[in-house]
Amino acid sequence: MGNVTKTIGLSLGADICWPICFEEILREMKLSIPFGGDNVNFQVERVMIEPYDLQQPCKYSVVLDRLTHWYHTSREWIKKSVLLNDLYVLNNPWAVQSMEKQTTYCAMMRLGLPIPRTWMVPPKSYERSKDLEYTLRNYAKLFDLGSIGRDLDYPLFMKPYDGGGWVGVSKIDNEGELRTSYEQSGKNVMHLQAAVSPYEHFMRCVGLGPQVKLINYDPSAPLHGRYVTGHPQLSTADQDWLRKCTLIINAFFLWDFNSCEALSKDGVWHPIDYANPCPDSQVTSLHWHFPWYIKANIRWAIFCATTGRKMRLNQNWQPYFDIADSDIPQDEKFEAYAQLAEQHFETERFEEFCDRHLSHLDEVTWNFFATDRAKQAVREKVASLYPHHEIETFTEHFWNQIQQWRHEEQPK
Repeated sequence: MGNVTKTIGLSLGADICWPICFEEILREMKLSIPFGGDNVNFQVERVMIEPYDLQQPCKYSVVLDRLTHWYHTSREWIKKSVLLNDLYVLNNPWAVQSMEKQTTYCAMMRLGLPIPRTWMVPPKSYERSKDLEYTLRNYAKLFDLGSIGRDLDYPLFMKPYDGGGWVGVSKIDNEGELRTSYEQSGKNVMHLQAAVSPYEHFMRCVGLGPQVKLINYDPSAPLHGRYVTGHPQLSTADQDWLRKCTLIINAFFLWDFNSCEALSKDGVWHPIDYANPCPDSQVTSLHWHFPWYIKANIRWAIFCATTGRKMRLNQNWQPYFDIADSDIPQDEKFEAYAQLAEQHFETERFEEFCDRHLSHLDEVTWNFFATDRAKQAVREKVASLYPHHEIETFTEHFWNQIQQWRHEEQPK
């Protein structure tokens, strides 16, 4: 039996807190996993940005990527490494690049999920060009924005068809606000979407491989308070539906890491925003939920690296569409979609792997988040975002929330 070292790469942007925690906890775990006749050990390395030969080897087994959605050099290096070097990366760079909200709405409507009614409207303004002027003069049809608003009814939301981070999102309560918001939307192609109002619950469901975290979400709160502390008070049936819905969406689009927002009204869950394949991972947003994210990231990275999980390079939607086009009831279709998703994420194999090889992760993580190094990681992230006079206040705020988690989630 030989010793094999698998290298996990962290491809990072302005990420400060979670990489520190990931590295420290993994080091403390001292993993040596027997697999395939070898003892598999692990090391973590931060991926640097530099020129590269397209034929050079890639030393990483798995890369956790935070740059694909916006930094082209790293995106293209990752594509090259997937195609030529059999790299497994969170997330699939092609799926992240091409699957904007428009596509995700249409795809999940095709599967019969209760997506709120949505219109797309042309942008208010354009970059001038000779060809575009001719095209618009001959083919752009005048439309009555107010009639679309009346068709959807108020309140409704205007938001970019491919955006994220709540940028450009407006809640619209009447026709005057609709026209004003449209005038201010500039060159963005916009969606108008019927509001789920009033709603009973607003949930953000974070999926990482087959692991799903259900979090109460308060969009009206400041950024550091939108993820509500504690476990949601939902029925077992609601929790099961939200978990399966998240896995279906993520498997369908080949996203290992994604968050899905859903609202409930009259007992029905409506997914409203679920093209978020690089969701917030910082302690300054996740706070109480932050240790879960670190553990989930470690579990999935170690599983993929150890087992040599293969990338799916492109989607195969036909099995989902075959179910959608069948004559079975919608609830049975949903369960059939979920089975496909569980198979994609190898849920049963993953859980057995974690039980056998990563059972001490909970205790190691719980102990780490009592250390000075963990608190320093929190402080470093706070210092990068907050003015100097607020650094100590918010460091203590987020640290206390983590200590609350430790009090409530002590390993058995």
